[in-house]
Amino acid sequence: MRKRASGILLHITSLPSRYGIGDMGPEAYRFVDFLEASGQKLWQILPLNPTDTELGNSPYHSTSAFAINPLAISPDLLLREGLIEDRDLETPLSGREDSVDYPWAERLKKRILSKAFERFKARGRSQAFSDFIHRNEFWLKDFALFQGLKEKFEGRVWSEWPGEYRDRDTSAVREAMEELSDSVERLMFFQFLAFSQWERLRDYCRKRGVELIGDVTIYVNYDSADVWTHPEIFKLDKNKCPIMVAGVPPDYFSETGQLWGNPLYRWHVLRERNYDWWLQRIGHNLSLYDRIRIDHFRGFVAYWEVKAGEKSAINGRWIEAPAVDFFNHLAARFPDAPIIAEDLGVITPDVTDVMRQFGYPGMRLLIFAFGGDVYGNPYLPHNMERNCIVYTGTHDNNTIRGWFQEEITPVEKMHLLRYIGRDVAPQEIHWEMIRMAMMSVADTAIFPMQDLLGLGSEARMNRPSKPKGNWQWRVTGDGLNPALAERLRDMTEIYGRLPG
Repeated sequence: MRKRASGILLHITSLPSRYGIGDMGPEAYRFVDFLEASGQKLWQILPLNPTDTELGNSPYHSTSAFAINPLAISPDLLLREGLIEDRDLETPLSGREDSVDYPWAERLKKRILSKAFERFKARGRSQAFSDFIHRNEFWLKDFALFQGLKEKFEGRVWSEWPGEYRDRDTSAVREAMEELSDSVERLMFFQFLAFSQWERLRDYCRKRGVELIGDVTIYVNYDSADVWTHPEIFKLDKNKCPIMVAGVPPDYFSETGQLWGNPLYRWHVLRERNYDWWLQRIGHNLSLYDRIRIDHFRGFVAYWEVKAGEKSAINGRWIEAPAVDFFNHLAARFPDAPIIAEDLGVITPDVTDVMRQFGYPGMRLLIFAFGGDVYGNPYLPHNMERNCIVYTGTHDNNTIRGWFQEEITPVEKMHLLRYIGRDVAPQEIHWEMIRMAMMSVADTAIFPMQDLLGLGSEARMNRPSKPKGNWQWRVTGDGLNPALAERLRDMTEIYGRLPG
């Protein structure tokens, strides 16, 4: 049984840095120190996989379910290791401190990482690099070749490549590996750097008593190394184009639903293979994090299927998935796996039954607690159960202050203030909501960093219906101050969530 604990949701890209984007460098370690000083045991991040500027830089849309985003690599740590020199950093630094500058960061990091690769090649391949390739052979070379071929074919979707490459003809793959050997080596080296830096950061977290919560997307991008390498487990036609794609029906976030467009799984094929690809993926993430949150958990029980080519998600249907069989296989391979089920939205009894059967805690958002049947609302603290994670909000919601000032209905506001027991000013509402989460019976409480800082809607991380302008918010260096740590630690201690 887990003890009561609390933590902060802050993605790696949202950390301070002088390179246009947060990374795994000194500021990440400083944040771990802040977590320790404030009595927080948990650090939750969004998916760490590579992002794509054309897809809005969403960490939920990646070219790989296994790789780490090279933009998270810290130049400062490369400098310490002698892989780059001071002169390699002689460039105008980004002037934006509170927002990620993706194009600028990509250009800068590409140049710096290329310099690191040149020096690495001059030294000769290390045993550590060879060991890394061997440990990750089940995905690494295919990912690097996929990226190399994307460069070769000027960014075209893999289904538009010449047939022998699209279909992974054995001789074509072998020849491509030889032709693109330098590019493949370079891309694998970038992953070596990223995983090495992550492992050191993870070890530092463990020494400070901080657990990492990672985020695992249920679906992968069509234009990804995963679908190119394993087309047989996805619903594709003879030309390897999607037949059916993923989404969700109309809900709180959108009147027309959300059409994600990811290819859907052929669950009968996965079952015949004892879910090998999924078990590799879960095992990979369990090696990176202490706990994992599975996004869109209900899709393992039943998923919303939309015909490829539809303009919205309205014309879809629910299809049952083999949830119990899959999670039995998962439990056999990884007993007591620390999984959090993202169960937001309309959740049917069959989903709840699966979660209870396997003991997976769900999520409770206070931002949803004061609408509808206020007395029976499952998001209210007094209606929660111990085995759940209470959040003030998530990356997909407005901040608490933004919600309170711009979105809350008069009825919701009345219910909220009655529940608190007094009137509350907008500049203090975030502390009242954090206190509410802290004092709840839920074993775990998590707060987005924006809520801890009391920021408004300008600091929102993502607007699901808005394709651009998301995933950019960053905390500035003065945000992680001792006064804030002390106030949070005091509240953490009062409500019995202090480590130890």
